[in-house]
Amino acid sequence: DLRLMAAHDSDPFNRWQAVQTLATRLLVGNVARIRAGQDPEIDEGLLDALAIIMADKKLEPAFIADTLLPPSEADIAREIGRDVDPDAIFRARAALRALMGLHLNKALSSAYESLASRGAYSPDAVSAGRRTLRNVCLDLLAATQESHAIGLAARQYRDADNMTDRMAALATLSLHDVPERAAALDDFYQRYKDDPLIIDKWFVLQAATPDPKTLDRVKALTSHAAFSMANPNRVRSLIGAFAQGNQTQFNRADGQGYEFIAEKILDTFPDADTTSALLVFASENGEALPAATVAEIQQKAFGDLVELTQRAEDRQSDLVGVDLRRSGLAHRLLDGLREHREIGFGHRAPLAGLADTGHHLLAAERLDDARALDDVEAG
Repeated sequence: DLRLMAAHDSDPFNRWQAVQTLATRLLVGNVARIRAGQDPEIDEGLLDALAIIMADKKLEPAFIADTLLPPSEADIAREIGRDVDPDAIFRARAALRALMGLHLNKALSSAYESLASRGAYSPDAVSAGRRTLRNVCLDLLAATQESHAIGLAARQYRDADNMTDRMAALATLSLHDVPERAAALDDFYQRYKDDPLIIDKWFVLQAATPDPKTLDRVKALTSHAAFSMANPNRVRSLIGAFAQGNQTQFNRADGQGYEFIAEKILDTFPDADTTSALLVFASENGEALPAATVAEIQQKAFGDLVELTQRAEDRQSDLVGVDLRRSGLAHRLLDGLREHREIGFGHRAPLAGLADTGHHLLAAERLDDARALDDVEAG
């Protein structure tokens, strides 16, 4: 029995694997129930096993922390495979996290207090494991939406003596629409505005927030003094994080997430590197989305690629092509355009792209270099 294995197996890996299997099965089932208008189920055996794991003094804090993390939204989507509903996945996972926070509340609170550092910061593995578990406990406590837990996160953000704890508290606060979130985000920017790498993280957190207001926030941040479309790190941290890390808001039912990315593709053309990045962000996100959602993308957003290519043809300049082998979604999107005989793209090896990610999706080349095109449709 997986619940017995999770609670008592002598091999820690077997316990972790059992928990992951149980949680995945529960979440996949609850996604289906939510889509059918039903309430999520509760697995008391899983929750009891987690309580036993937390109380096991022989286990390393880092191991307990990993075991307390439910499968990610991406993991759940991969398990479902097709006809994925990002909103239902988010709701199922959020419900499980909140339930864990309630069921394990006493153990989580006790661990959070006992794991507080009493001395100077140390980067050693044992200390890092203790910090990780403490921050996971904080996040699960805050998942209950209780004001006391939100207060703990705000206090940790304010009093942290290291970036790990401060960033973890900010990440926890970023998931909740509370005044403490806005105050912490503003403070974080003022503290670290002269450190570009840290401000990249500030952009990422805001773009990845699964909140209906996030798209408006991302749009506003494109006008922020610290943001530039000419800076690939900033594009990746804000727009890339939104398209790749925010499943619910990028895949909004009203199509506005897709429209936003399409607008940015058009705005940045013919900057091949930036346009490449945007296409990578958009195309990697939707491999398993429902067919109706893909059709929505074609209609509302990526149909604008026709305009983009027309601009190139009008100037006899760069032709934008896509390596159709890179993404099933890109394949479907561009096939949809080809069916309307508005544009044809050749199936060929990519020529340029983002070297820092290893993804070469977009190729730019001269229209008059006909030999580089294997399959451009006539007419």
